[in-house]
Amino acid sequence: MQLRVLTAFLIWGLATPTLADDPLLEETTEFTGQIFSLMTEAPGLVIATVRDDESFVAGFGEIEKGSGREPDGETQLGIASITKTFTGLTLAQLVAEGTVALTEPAGPYVELSDGLPEHDGRAIRFVDLATHASGLSRELEPVEGAEKYSDASLVENLTDDALLFAPGTGILYSNVGFDVLALALSGAADTPYQSLLQDKVLDLVGLENTSYDRPQGENLMVGYDWNGNVMDPGDPIPNRYGASQLYTNANDMVQYLKWNLDRFGAPGTEARALSHAAHIFRDGIEPVYGMDESGHMNAMGLGWVIMMPEGDRPLIIQKAGGTNGVFSYIAFAPTRGVGIFIAINQFDFAAGMEMATVANEFLAALAPR
Repeated sequence: MQLRVLTAFLIWGLATPTLADDPLLEETTEFTGQIFSLMTEAPGLVIATVRDDESFVAGFGEIEKGSGREPDGETQLGIASITKTFTGLTLAQLVAEGTVALTEPAGPYVELSDGLPEHDGRAIRFVDLATHASGLSRELEPVEGAEKYSDASLVENLTDDALLFAPGTGILYSNVGFDVLALALSGAADTPYQSLLQDKVLDLVGLENTSYDRPQGENLMVGYDWNGNVMDPGDPIPNRYGASQLYTNANDMVQYLKWNLDRFGAPGTEARALSHAAHIFRDGIEPVYGMDESGHMNAMGLGWVIMMPEGDRPLIIQKAGGTNGVFSYIAFAPTRGVGIFIAINQFDFAAGMEMATVANEFLAALAPR
């Protein structure tokens, strides 16, 4: 089914009368999830939406083929690169507290090396790492005799010729940059990064089911590769905490959306504002690469992709993630009080990109300009 047909269904859903609480949100959420589940044929799908103080979670299909169990608000799943928004918020907290400055060089805090590379006399700053503007490559290059993501691997990848452009002059999606950011934040706070994230972000926002620990139990969304085979995420890998590896559930994502939409709420007001602010604009920047899979990037917050208003669509702040057979997407319209989280357990790039389009259209339908 084409996206224009789905959009028509959404508009039809918006015309449905409301009776109590927010049945409109429930109606459109269930319909969007059902239609997209049919479109993608993914084994399972979970969708969570927020509008003002109301929220709704719906699940479709199965958390694991043959299980007969639908995903729900408690289903644990990996959110991959959505982790970057948490790393950006950790940076925002340390900036708000005065521990570091956004424009401060991050190199002195990366304890596993003698510092970070420079280019044309430009040092990599904290803000460069958090906006994909560091000049570091997307992934680590293999190092003979060193395990990937090991200290030795990172050191060899952070030599003086590692930068592809001068920091702050271009934007290139970089997992390496966010992993380095977590190391720098850990060094600046003199605290292991997992503990730092727990203290500065997870406890602050009230996320009780979000962590790097591999989930246990029966309510876990199993990811499948493009051939339908189970993908085993394995145990958490050290030095990869900034870019990926967080697990959570839809209920925690609802709480995360509500916290991000509460623009004037305390605690964390300063950090939230720093996290959402546009720190580097696309205009005049070269190169720009790897940023538009989930919608055209106009500017970067701290880990967040910012999309300026266009047509009937309001300003949207968003981030996508995909790894180990699970694709996920989170987005919200900060001035309209509307947000969405959606995930599928099938490694399907086309569906992952379409998922973001559907979510963005959902936000436009609920919060038109």
